[in-house]
Amino acid sequence: MMDRKKKDIIELTNCSLRQYRERRKLPLALMADNVRSMYNIGAMLRTADAFLVEEMVMAGISGCPPHPEITKTALGAEDSVSWRHVADAFAEAAKMQAQGWRICALEQAHDSVRLDRFTPAEGERYLLVAGNEVTGVDQRIVDIADVILEIPQAGVKHSLNVSVSAGIALWHLASHMGLGDDDYR
Repeated sequence: MMDRKKKDIIELTNCSLRQYRERRKLPLALMADNVRSMYNIGAMLRTADAFLVEEMVMAGISGCPPHPEITKTALGAEDSVSWRHVADAFAEAAKMQAQGWRICALEQAHDSVRLDRFTPAEGERYLLVAGNEVTGVDQRIVDIADVILEIPQAGVKHSLNVSVSAGIALWHLASHMGLGDDDYR
């Protein structure tokens, strides 16, 4: 019979903050494009920590640490994940694209690619842009994106929470970008 005993907190501890900061990160960044909810920002930071994201960029009206609502959902990831704030999401996405980052807009669009049918190219760096809870990713970013990724959905609702969508997309990208068994402790 399999051992189904739940892991305790010691077994769940992967590494120290210092060890995490020294670990190899994936060539993957996450941008919050005018994300209103501090809880969503915190959840996105926590997910970025889980998948060894290189950095998170909070853009426009997106809040940034320190903030009690971010801390509540980030659970310390605001200290482990490299993050920064920029005033203009479009300007930063264009700048990063000029530096060689491939822009992936997480959006529902006519020219989108189903997330499950997208495989990131080896050796490329990717910026995943997740948008505002109401208006989505800035149309200007969608226009310059190298790929528009869409999560297929079968329910009545037409969208997912931004932090949930970012989490699904980050897991998919990370699992194809070399996040493997050696990365889990």
